[in-house]
Amino acid sequence: MSTESYIRLLYSCRNVFHIKQVHANVLINGTFNNLVVANKLLYFYVQHKAINDAHSLFDEMPIRDPTTWSVMVGGFAKLGDYSNCYATFREILRNGVTPDNYTLPFVIRTCRDRKDFQMGQIIHDVVLKHGLQLDHFVCATLVDMYAKCMVIEDARKLFDIMLSKDLVTWTVMVGAYADYDAYESLVLFDRMREEGFVPDKVAMVTVVNACAKLGAMHRARFVNEYICMNGLSLDVILGTAMIDMYAKCGCVDSARQVFDRMKEKNVISWSAMIAAYGYHGKGKEALDLFHMMLSCGISPNRITFVSLLYACSHAGLTNEGLRFFDLMWEEHAVRPDVKHYTCVVDLLGRAGRLDEAWKLIETMTVEKDERLWSALLGACRIHGNMELAEKVANSLLELQPQNPGNYVLLSNIYAKAGKFEKVAEFRDMMTRKNLKKVPGWTWIEVDNKTYQFSVGDRSHPQSKEIYEMLMSVIKKLEMAGYVPDTEFVLQDVEEEVKKEMLYTHSEKLAIAFGLIAIPKGDHIRISKNLRVCGDCHTFCKMVSDIMRRSIIVRDSNRFHHFNEGTCSCGDYW
Repeated sequence: MSTESYIRLLYSCRNVFHIKQVHANVLINGTFNNLVVANKLLYFYVQHKAINDAHSLFDEMPIRDPTTWSVMVGGFAKLGDYSNCYATFREILRNGVTPDNYTLPFVIRTCRDRKDFQMGQIIHDVVLKHGLQLDHFVCATLVDMYAKCMVIEDARKLFDIMLSKDLVTWTVMVGAYADYDAYESLVLFDRMREEGFVPDKVAMVTVVNACAKLGAMHRARFVNEYICMNGLSLDVILGTAMIDMYAKCGCVDSARQVFDRMKEKNVISWSAMIAAYGYHGKGKEALDLFHMMLSCGISPNRITFVSLLYACSHAGLTNEGLRFFDLMWEEHAVRPDVKHYTCVVDLLGRAGRLDEAWKLIETMTVEKDERLWSALLGACRIHGNMELAEKVANSLLELQPQNPGNYVLLSNIYAKAGKFEKVAEFRDMMTRKNLKKVPGWTWIEVDNKTYQFSVGDRSHPQSKEIYEMLMSVIKKLEMAGYVPDTEFVLQDVEEEVKKEMLYTHSEKLAIAFGLIAIPKGDHIRISKNLRVCGDCHTFCKMVSDIMRRSIIVRDSNRFHHFNEGTCSCGDYW
């Protein structure tokens, strides 16, 4: 039989048994030394996931070429046998075979999937040694590997030197920045379009995720318009991402519109919409949607119950949340994990039932994490339970001794109790451990542009007007009874100094700018990287009442909708 006949025969094989018959025929007819036929046999064994048969054939082959090695490396990689993938690649180098742009991407993807940055660097050195750093396929895969390993700077360097970039490479880079720097992700998206690339559905999902991270409403609207103009259908993945995007940009009504437009929904889509209501304190709507989901025959999963319990917690629906927690296993066979317990601890903490929350933690069988302890510590702060706070703090610091946020939260609790010697003690501990408090930043959208403020910031071109507006507003608030809550200043300084420090918190500066630049009747939307402090929360409530402005604040914990002197969080966050 000719080489072409054997190849045609292999393509007609439907299973491993048929491949073995061809293999036997090759051996009988003495065609095994034909490298093209042997490589095709090897390839088809790998394609049918018969890796042991492929390996036996590989060991018996008297002659091997780069294709032979590539097929074996790729076979191990596709089946997730990473150790043999690495071992085979080492054999390639030991045998003096030059790796090509088919073999290298397989090994690099293995590093990516394992997030094995160290091995990735070694492979990168091999790429440089063999002069393949400008090869499109190799370079694109390296960019992807560095991005998934969160070494964004190295990924960007490679991306920038690539002679040609395709849609996949652009999408990888945009997606990498979506997790690392959402603003830069959107800048890259604009550049991609300027260079003539038309984003597909996969690319749009990464951009939608970047908008969700940034909380930029004007970009969210643009992305929505772009998707509609280009006729991209709202499938489960894109639709669910857009629900999350609108929810995190502060517009739960738009999230619901997307949800209602989706022709197909799965349990993740329903859970995302329930979570969206939860972020915004709309517990009743979350519960109604859950019951609608059940009536549509969709079975809830663990993510659904996290979303549901979170919604109950943030809406103060204590009894409903406890009932759902009990029904998880009894009616839906979903075993609670630490995230569910965290929601219930938060639920009980909101209701002031700290002893019950503590007992629940003591009796739970799943492994406890820092979020669980943080939820209880936050409740201790709200309700002023110093004794329990110290117990919880010990457990939290054992788990995360290097997290500066834990020390700051404890300092807040001691400062509230007037125990400034303890505040100083924790500050000393942070200094000894070389821990620094994460600086607070606030972002605000004005005229489709995002502005950033830090505490005491004077970098804005309209800084003079911003401070004048802020002082004017504070005077109006003080006339209405506003008294700065200086317990949120941890430093043991004079009362007047504490007030001055509070007055220039980043969210106050952003709101003052919003009052200048955003027309009356429009929402003032701000985002903060940390939890909003109690004094700024009071400030926002009073501004919404005295200045008759609706303010939406997204902090690290939840959304706050301020209207007519009240907040959607019910003053618990």
